[in-house]
Amino acid sequence: MRAVPPPGPPRLDERRRVADRLGRPLRNLRLSVTDRCNLRCQYCMPEEEYVWLPREDLLHFEEMSRLVDAFTGCGVDKVRLTGGEPLLRRDLPTLVSLLAAKPALRDLAMTTNGILLSDHAKALKQAGLHRVTVSLDTLQPDRFKALTRQNALDAVLSGIRAARDAFGRLKLDAVVIRGVNDDEIVSLLDFARSANAELRYIEYMDVGGATHWSMDKVVSRTEILDQIARACGPVEPVVEESSAPADRFRLRDGTAFGIISSTTDPFCRSCDRSRVTADGMWYLCLYASAGIDLRRPLRDGRALAEIGALIESVWQARTDRGAETRLTLRDRRPFVPVSALRANPHLEMHTRGG
Repeated sequence: MRAVPPPGPPRLDERRRVADRLGRPLRNLRLSVTDRCNLRCQYCMPEEEYVWLPREDLLHFEEMSRLVDAFTGCGVDKVRLTGGEPLLRRDLPTLVSLLAAKPALRDLAMTTNGILLSDHAKALKQAGLHRVTVSLDTLQPDRFKALTRQNALDAVLSGIRAARDAFGRLKLDAVVIRGVNDDEIVSLLDFARSANAELRYIEYMDVGGATHWSMDKVVSRTEILDQIARACGPVEPVVEESSAPADRFRLRDGTAFGIISSTTDPFCRSCDRSRVTADGMWYLCLYASAGIDLRRPLRDGRALAEIGALIESVWQARTDRGAETRLTLRDRRPFVPVSALRANPHLEMHTRGG
């Protein structure tokens, strides 16, 4: 008798559409592949020492692939690979190939600091990665070293060129901090235009890891737009239906850019994204103080439907509006003190994947 193959992930038209208590769908998953990073950026990893996730706890690629099947069964159709620095995970194109083969995923992207990208861009594209975003906060070598504690700007720029050659177009992310790089708002936009990239400015956020954060260092969306308008002329909003975190704008010459204003004008009411750490902890909000352990049911051999049911029930109970809650605080300080971060590495921004 011919063996009956095990059922694969649900087809697109069979998937459940799961919404939380505010009607927000489960659509967008950020999957961290490692908590390690080769930079120590001021806004993310400013301390001297860190507690790392045990290597034996990190999910294998097959486990990540199976977990993504459970999420796509609940409506997820976008996955972004993050870290730490995802390119520090050995054989990453293997995972990309596993995920790219899933018909339910219509968008597969990665965010990287770009240092190792020149060696991997072509292989990632061949493996099926759709898009890449590179973090670039400054174009000045000395400032880059001061901001990241590494003299690696040339490697990042080389990675951007390699990504442009492999993918044709890419995105750049720049965290804007007053007194650090807010004088480069226009020059970064000019560079993005020359690199065939769309730049997204990100307001400095008080998330885990940003232990030196203060409100006076935040450069708001309004200030960013004012500076661009003074230098480049009128700025028009791009009208579109999207749950993406960035509000997009366009200059008269057609140059488009985005601003993620999570600090001064949060987008919690339309947020459809959640995060899985490299060891399988699921966080419903970047500001969540606790997550849901998905590694245990995976390694206990639970059926895919059972894991999907867990994901569905948790999301349906979701009420998280972390950035909006932070905005209401009168005395707003860093989200997590250093002592708490050292006691629980899952609170770190570099562990949750940004």
